[in-house]
Amino acid sequence: MATETLEQQQLRDLTARVEVLEKSSGTDRLALGVMSGNLDTTIAAFIIALGATAYDMEVDMFFTFWATAALRDPKKAPRKGFLDRMFGRMLPRGSQALPLSKMQMAGIGPKMIRSVMKQRGVKSLEQLMKDAAELGVRIHVCEMSMSVMGLKPEEMIDYPGLDFVGVGSFIKMIQEAKQVVFL
Repeated sequence: MATETLEQQQLRDLTARVEVLEKSSGTDRLALGVMSGNLDTTIAAFIIALGATAYDMEVDMFFTFWATAALRDPKKAPRKGFLDRMFGRMLPRGSQALPLSKMQMAGIGPKMIRSVMKQRGVKSLEQLMKDAAELGVRIHVCEMSMSVMGLKPEEMIDYPGLDFVGVGSFIKMIQEAKQVVFL
């Protein structure tokens, strides 16, 4: 019986190491941290999420701090204390009220970008959110951010499986994901 050459042994060892790495690298999953409360950044987050689903990836979006305002339903107004009401008045009331990150143009910037998107056949943020729900993109909202900003679960949009988690849950999502993006 012929003995294994050094090259054959190295190839076998390398193949075994690659197999272990592939098994431990997580599912084909994207963890997306959304921190900005701007219209353009939120649109980009949903476009990335939907792009990942096109590659058969599972997607978890974690909304924290200013990004949570995009998930407010403007038709819902739960009872709040004085400080929480004041904070709520300063935050955008849903996706339609988000500002742009640049070029506000005295407040007409978001309307202009939405108009240009419509003219050019680009889906609105609201349609992207609907598509994400239909494709199984999971949305998780930071409990601490909601508490700090005086937001309540009952004022959030209706989205299948929307849940409220701590940062530890997002860290676990990161550990289980192959790719991580922060916006």
